[in-house]
Amino acid sequence: MSLIAVLALDGVPGHQLTAPGTAFATAARHHHPVAYEVRICAAPGFRGTGGPAPFGLDTPWGTEGLDDADTVVLPGHEGFRAAPPPGVVDALRAAAARGARVCAVGTGTFTLAATGLLDGRRAATSRRHTRELARLYPRVHVDPEGSAVADGPFHSAAGVLGGVDLCLHLITLDHGQAVAIETERQLFLRLHAEPEGAEGADGGGGPDAGQGAAEAAYNAVTPPGSSLEPVTRWMEANLHHPLTLDVIAERAGLGVRSLTRRFRADTGLTPLQYLLRTRIQRAQRLLERTDDPVERIAARTGLGTPANLRHHFQRSTGTSPTTYRAAFRAVVSGITWPERPPRP
Repeated sequence: MSLIAVLALDGVPGHQLTAPGTAFATAARHHHPVAYEVRICAAPGFRGTGGPAPFGLDTPWGTEGLDDADTVVLPGHEGFRAAPPPGVVDALRAAAARGARVCAVGTGTFTLAATGLLDGRRAATSRRHTRELARLYPRVHVDPEGSAVADGPFHSAAGVLGGVDLCLHLITLDHGQAVAIETERQLFLRLHAEPEGAEGADGGGGPDAGQGAAEAAYNAVTPPGSSLEPVTRWMEANLHHPLTLDVIAERAGLGVRSLTRRFRADTGLTPLQYLLRTRIQRAQRLLERTDDPVERIAARTGLGTPANLRHHFQRSTGTSPTTYRAAFRAVVSGITWPERPPRP
């Protein structure tokens, strides 16, 4: 499990404190290999969050909470132009010295720059503060776009939606782009409704056979380095074909029971659960990034008919394909990964 320590300085925007917990918890909830713990640590002098709706915070952790963290996240705060409070510079330098990732959200980059750790390195902050950061800390190479920037163990970003951009960047580094994409989807749309009794059957057959279990808690993501990667890549490339459990096992060179055990251990899903979740995820991407009608999407994903697509899509996401497409484009079409043509 990866430990994320969020260091709260006085006047931190409340949404920059809550965004990391929401993002990393969402990634862990929906992806079997992902595990994060988020710890909120109060810096010396912390009294509460900034406006417009300030609130207090009771946490048992001070700067000592950074001592065993794998990643330290430094949100912005009201006094970002001033020298950091006593103890903050030493705590951040100590974290970097022992090999932790040190990250800054928005104006938190000013505080990180004040430690000298960013001298000679690239960094990002909110776009309206890029020139000011460059003026105050001329040794820092400021990215004018405010995109997530990595330079060695130091990571920084503009702080879109409270730092979700930085969190997705870290999730990508830890678990790959597929996990980050699915986490982004869950975060922004909140359309996924986990039904009870999601275990389902393991039988073979066509798109309908044995796949009611697709509503399992996890999304279809293969951990990097898993021995299942060749067969799951093959499944993703052949979704438009009828794939039975026996066909998948034959492709993997395993017996059905061994294949099922391997899938459960590495992905948290059975092979047919994984297959249906992959088909639904492909349908989501096509709804998000193409104008294909439902009939074509049903064929491209291997779900067969529009009625079958609507049935499984509703069970898996809690909404219809048409509603999903409209909601996605209205909310997040400008801040997600573009659809790329498939490799030949």
